[in-house]
Amino acid sequence: MEENKTYEQEDLSGQELFDGEYIKCTFNNCNFSRANLRGTDFLDCTFNTCDLSLVTMQHAGLKNIHFNSCKLMGINFGLCSNFMFFVSFSNCVLDYSSFFQKKMKKIHFNACSLKQVDFEEADLSMAIFSDCDLTDANFSRTNLEKADFRTARNYALDPEVNKIKKAKFSYMGIAGLLAKHNIDIEYDV
Repeated sequence: MEENKTYEQEDLSGQELFDGEYIKCTFNNCNFSRANLRGTDFLDCTFNTCDLSLVTMQHAGLKNIHFNSCKLMGINFGLCSNFMFFVSFSNCVLDYSSFFQKKMKKIHFNACSLKQVDFEEADLSMAIFSDCDLTDANFSRTNLEKADFRTARNYALDPEVNKIKKAKFSYMGIAGLLAKHNIDIEYDV
């Protein structure tokens, strides 16, 4: 078990770190790309400017974890432990990742790239997508009740197959709710 430690510029790419436990640790400029974090528990940790692309997260515990300016491409968060799962992302690249069936009430994505991210069957009720790019993100049977998309862009979601009661959208984002109808919407007539 590691507690209250700060890790600087560690290169752990491709390594197996499974079954470890990190509590209140900070990771700065670390490279975890392609690492195996299977069964590793992180509690109250912060990752700053780290590369976690393509890490294996099977049964990993992410409990109150903050990712700032990190690269998290191609991660299957759906395989993480559900127990106390809580994460937040600020200025991160999460392209091609999956949150399939994750319960993420009140999650906050701030200024993130979420291109082709899979949110199928996830619970994103009360989520905030602040200044995020959701190009080709998949929302299918997703709970988006009270979610905030007002400053998000490039999203397309079908209100008929997603729960969107009391979700917030900007006037400019309405086209993302009608994309399946293949209609042209002109804002300046």
